[in-house]
Amino acid sequence: MQRKLRLASFMFAPSSHLGGWRLPEAIPEIDMGLDHYVHLAQVSEAAKMDLLFFQDTMTVPRSNDLLKGDIYGGISPRATSLEPMTLMPALAMATKHIGLVSTASTTFNDPYSLARKFATLDHISKGRAGWNLVTSQNENEAQNFGLTKHVDHALRYERALEFFDVVAGLWDSWDDGAIIRDKETGTYFDITKLHFLNHEGPHFRVRGPLNVDRPPQGYPVIFQAGSSGPGRDLAAKTADAVFTAQRNVTDAQAFYEDVKSRAQAHGRRRDDIKILPGLTPIIGRTEGEAQELNECMRDLIPEDQAIAALMQISGGLDLRDFPADGPLPDLPPTNSAKGRQDMISELARRENLTLAQVARRWAESSGHLTLVGTPVSIAEEMQAWLEAEACDGFAIIHAYYPGGGENFCRLVVPELQKRGIFRTEYEGDTLRENLGLRKRGRGQ
Repeated sequence: MQRKLRLASFMFAPSSHLGGWRLPEAIPEIDMGLDHYVHLAQVSEAAKMDLLFFQDTMTVPRSNDLLKGDIYGGISPRATSLEPMTLMPALAMATKHIGLVSTASTTFNDPYSLARKFATLDHISKGRAGWNLVTSQNENEAQNFGLTKHVDHALRYERALEFFDVVAGLWDSWDDGAIIRDKETGTYFDITKLHFLNHEGPHFRVRGPLNVDRPPQGYPVIFQAGSSGPGRDLAAKTADAVFTAQRNVTDAQAFYEDVKSRAQAHGRRRDDIKILPGLTPIIGRTEGEAQELNECMRDLIPEDQAIAALMQISGGLDLRDFPADGPLPDLPPTNSAKGRQDMISELARRENLTLAQVARRWAESSGHLTLVGTPVSIAEEMQAWLEAEACDGFAIIHAYYPGGGENFCRLVVPELQKRGIFRTEYEGDTLRENLGLRKRGRGQ
């Protein structure tokens, strides 16, 4: 049977590309606009996309510079966004099939509240919820939660693994069919199917049970985005799908094999975990049109804003102190996005890029693969990655809204369907079924 792509629509308002929101046809008000999100959700569902994925950061990027009196401050247009767990139920009511995945940090949440929210979303959406499990990578986030600095990288992942175990245990509080609501006998619960967690660990003490019935999917689909060694191992143990940044087939194949092998080492099947590299498509009806759009958006990125954006992974180094036309300096170890820092440093060395050039690459796609071309050429490359076992699908990162998402759904998806590598109808009712994943949890 021919393998088929799994496709996520990555929602990163007002645009993933730091020049995209400035296009005349772009609608940057999507960052606060429910109606715009509903429109894109329905367009994505009409194209049979697997899911909407919402990135989330609980801080204003580069806000420390404002405290220092820096007028420019490096503030990117991504500084504001709606809280995704509040947004998801509204989108659930406006759609029927597409999955709804929200980022939520294990560092700045507690397991009981988070387990309850995602179980509730899974019920509201009738089995379409997903949790992107992150440990958070922005130092400024810590200062919004009573900490002077970010929790150490290794400790964050240790805490995250215990956090997941607690959340999963709470989702297992009730067996399937535990809530019977028998009016004749007056019996509401089958008490034999209720389970107390009584967890006591290094980071958490949680009694349980959860006061929400078992999620329809058993567990909402678990996503993970870490690419460092600890991040990959956390994904191999816990995740159903992994978002990653890979810029070429060779590196993507190595990552794919590594994570799948780690999953097997933890007693899982290779197909229990899907690998979805990020992809930013710049689409034109001709190659020339696509290149023109790419150059237009690139010209709309202020150089100083691009450099400031790169400072998210600079390990605290102020890149504005270095000549823009010189090489990317050696970056000190970071306590945040270790995997992404390694990737961008290696890219700068391999292609001999200047600081300004690598900053623009980052500002265009945050280090993800970018394909500039026609629907046919983009579909060809996506098929090549799938057949080379470099991925199970892609997280489509739209350069601007709504046109980036609309053009992918209406122009590229039909090309993928013609090739037989993407569905023409949804296979099931739940996100797990559509991703080809087994139900997880007690008794599965």
